[in-house]
Amino acid sequence: MLQYPQIDPVALALGPFKIHWYGLMYVIGFAAAWGLARARRGRVGLSQDAVGDLIFFGALGVVLGGRLGYALFYGFDKLLADPVWIFKVWDGGMSFHGGLLGVLIAMLVFARRHQLTFFQLTDFIAPMVPIGLGAGRLGNFINQELPGRITDVSWGMVYPLYGPEPRHPSQLYQFALEGVALFAILWFASREPRQKGLISGLFLLCYGSFRFITEFFRQPDFQLGFIAFDWLTMGQLLSLPMVLFGLLLMAWSRGQDVAQPPLPRAS
Repeated sequence: MLQYPQIDPVALALGPFKIHWYGLMYVIGFAAAWGLARARRGRVGLSQDAVGDLIFFGALGVVLGGRLGYALFYGFDKLLADPVWIFKVWDGGMSFHGGLLGVLIAMLVFARRHQLTFFQLTDFIAPMVPIGLGAGRLGNFINQELPGRITDVSWGMVYPLYGPEPRHPSQLYQFALEGVALFAILWFASREPRQKGLISGLFLLCYGSFRFITEFFRQPDFQLGFIAFDWLTMGQLLSLPMVLFGLLLMAWSRGQDVAQPPLPRAS
């Protein structure tokens, strides 16, 4: 049995001004995406300024989509009772699946503005996403959010906020799979140009599968519990379409041409 390491969620306090580790994880994710996008921008012919715009569009999609998705998928009753609650971001509550939908909408707009096809752009950004996902899971761990289920395994961890019973450190499981493993898979697969849609489909398939698996070790959302069969969680329910669409997209990509880098554009 392990003890939670008692990490202060506040990374830096300057009087009343506090910087939380969770917020820094968003900064790390976007900064890493910006750096990787700059390094690979020649693959889609983006200028350095356009890369900055891309990250801005992505950030809007993550924040707006993540908050709206959480309200619809995990807090709909609360939203109906108090519609203003959706703007109270300081109360917490972000949904990956909502953030994903927000980013896809943002990428659709960005692709049209920069004369790119939708899958050309999503294939480009997919390998950059897992760093932010992994950083976010570390933020959950630091905040003692999204705890694991009670367990008797030797590496079970006691979280002070959830009683004396050891629990799966499910945030670290998700960090390892959604962050480290997913990044390694996508980065390796995208080393060379691939058929249009292949990397996007691989992202959906792998993330959906990893999330479905790790949900078995994570405590169901307290306000929802199990959705069906005394084992299916909302996270699993939302991940199943990702797995299915990922498989279909990868199958469709087999009939597509291999993407070729466009002619260089002005920086």
